[in-house]
Amino acid sequence: MEMLVFVLASAMVLAGAIGVIVRANPVHAALSLVLTLFGVAVHFVALGAHFLAAVQVIVYAGAIVVLFLFVIMLLGVDKADDLSIEPFPIQRPLAAVVGIGLGGLLIAAIVRARDRIVEGTPLNSAGDANIKQLADNLFQDWVFAFEFTSILLIVAIAGTVLLTRKTKPDPTSKAGDE
Repeated sequence: MEMLVFVLASAMVLAGAIGVIVRANPVHAALSLVLTLFGVAVHFVALGAHFLAAVQVIVYAGAIVVLFLFVIMLLGVDKADDLSIEPFPIQRPLAAVVGIGLGGLLIAAIVRARDRIVEGTPLNSAGDANIKQLADNLFQDWVFAFEFTSILLIVAIAGTVLLTRKTKPDPTSKAGDE
């Protein structure tokens, strides 16, 4: 079973990496990068590094790729795509199958972990203690720095949007009225 997970995750990483290189559309290249990052997260899970897998998905596949896509969209894709034409007719059924599979995995994880979740019990394993120490450190000792960073990122995004916003010319004003 471990060998199958390793081979599938490695195939995900390689396919995504090749997709980043060969895709002409930058949005498709960014989505191929997401596949690569998810494959790396699967490798982390296989190694028992669940926190690193979660960070990989949340920070890299989530935030960093969204930032890439934001920059790509900010730079502008000048051609308009016709959404009624599907370049790959198999993508919608394949997306449905992947969505159902992910939903099934989520339900299986919840059912399997249901008996392990007991309310009111203290944290007793070393892994749980490490996560509790990390949470205490981040949300108690460094909470102001954490919140300041989030405010700084929001201000940077709002400033970028305002600076790159294109104003439409007023049709009532004349070219000489300035």
